[in-house]
Amino acid sequence: MSDFKFLEYSCSEGLVTITLNRPPYNVLDIATMEELGHALDVAAKEDSAKLLMITGKGEKVFSAGVDVMDHTPDKVVQMIEVFHGILKRLMVFPLPTVAALNGSAMGGGCELALACDMAVATEETKVGQPEIKLGVFPPIAAILMPRIMPLPRVMELLLGGGLISAQEALNLGMLNRVFPRETFVHDCRHFLEQFLSLSRVALMYTKRAVREAAGKPFFEALFTVEQIYLKELMATSDAVEGLNSFMEKRKPVWTNK
Repeated sequence: MSDFKFLEYSCSEGLVTITLNRPPYNVLDIATMEELGHALDVAAKEDSAKLLMITGKGEKVFSAGVDVMDHTPDKVVQMIEVFHGILKRLMVFPLPTVAALNGSAMGGGCELALACDMAVATEETKVGQPEIKLGVFPPIAAILMPRIMPLPRVMELLLGGGLISAQEALNLGMLNRVFPRETFVHDCRHFLEQFLSLSRVALMYTKRAVREAAGKPFFEALFTVEQIYLKELMATSDAVEGLNSFMEKRKPVWTNK
């Protein structure tokens, strides 16, 4: 889309792809983040989309994070508002989201990946939150990291500001897959295909059920999920089609409705 100066945006075959286009480091300044927020708003309205992928231009860095120059006292309030606006959009995005880390994700770049439902990376990728070395801390990572990994490792990463390898991030649950650089695009597409072959509405309601049940006591969560399942999902054409196709021993034909 021509509307974007610092991003590339496409929607094809059910996949919305947003590519950070400020190589070599894909730094997130306020203007870039405003575009990213707008791109997410556009993506949320794509009727044919089943999945959102965020990646970066280049081969070494997904994103080095928010521009340090935007942390100054005269800009920090606006920076936080715009950056956190992006992450709020991701947290409520109706479709599954995947961060495809074509390279290292640091600071706000790492937080951007944490806010996605899933993440894949190249073998050379490193991730981490070095903010403490600048005398500050990463608000989003302080919330999301403890939901993914053991608290002692979270404290080490946030208090020490070090970076970890893709393999360690995989072991800690931050990443879903790690792929060789030379086959990254192919392997990433193969990973995405498992979702793109499914019903859009089934994907949306499944994600919603997981999100709305998170953190609730079991019986409250169960009631919430039951309502989504019985009153909304089972009212869709695809739920009926999926069950019928199984009983009729044929491949389902999704209408995404």
